[in-house]
Amino acid sequence: MNATQNPVALVVGGSSGMGLETARLLRNRGLDLILVSQNADKLEAARASLAEEPGGAIDVVVADLHDTQAVDALIARIDAETRPIRRLVNAAGAFKPTPFLEHTEADYDTYMGLNRAFFFITQAVARNMKAHGGGSVVTIGSMWAKQAIKATPSSAYSMAKAGLHALTQHLAMELADHDIRVNAVSPAVVVTPIYGAFIEPDAIEETLKNGFDAFHPIGRVGQPQDVAKTIDYLLSDDSRWVTGAVWDVDGGVMAGRN
Repeated sequence: MNATQNPVALVVGGSSGMGLETARLLRNRGLDLILVSQNADKLEAARASLAEEPGGAIDVVVADLHDTQAVDALIARIDAETRPIRRLVNAAGAFKPTPFLEHTEADYDTYMGLNRAFFFITQAVARNMKAHGGGSVVTIGSMWAKQAIKATPSSAYSMAKAGLHALTQHLAMELADHDIRVNAVSPAVVVTPIYGAFIEPDAIEETLKNGFDAFHPIGRVGQPQDVAKTIDYLLSDDSRWVTGAVWDVDGGVMAGRN
């Protein structure tokens, strides 16, 4: 493999939170990075943060996953990529608890639009992986897809995340012959900017800790690194006999809640 063919990790939602921390770990493994986000300023800040340590190339792509033309342009970029894309992380997300009777079509479309984007982005990456001998995919699902929490009504969000869990299992079956593994993680409450939809950004960590530390049997909410390390493991060859799994990375919530 020559210098122009260094393997690539594509991180969708790689400008902050779990996506950014996963990107940091993947860069430490020697992969080039392609980070995707709708926020250009956050992408540049992420690039600068990652570039503080030596490593491979870092490309950024500004794309609103709810804009079908932007997604099509990203897919065209993936299809034109000559480097092997060995790792894909589907980490972009949106979350705003809303009672079922108050949900609007726009709310619903927010979540389902992300799923549409993930579906076709993953399809494009899988074509690259097939052509280059395989790879590994991890999608961030959610504990809410497995268990309803009255304090955080999330019917449309949970429906979408459950769909991603199902997609993970189906793709694991369909893509195994091409040496492509597909897994997901299912976090509980993790301190990330996603909660900025209904909590002041500067207050996210304190609010979540005060409200949800005790919810987790382990006694605290998660940090992005807690989930990123599991994603990194599932992407790596260390987990080469794991595919179709949806791993609970949730401080024990699925075992039982306090």
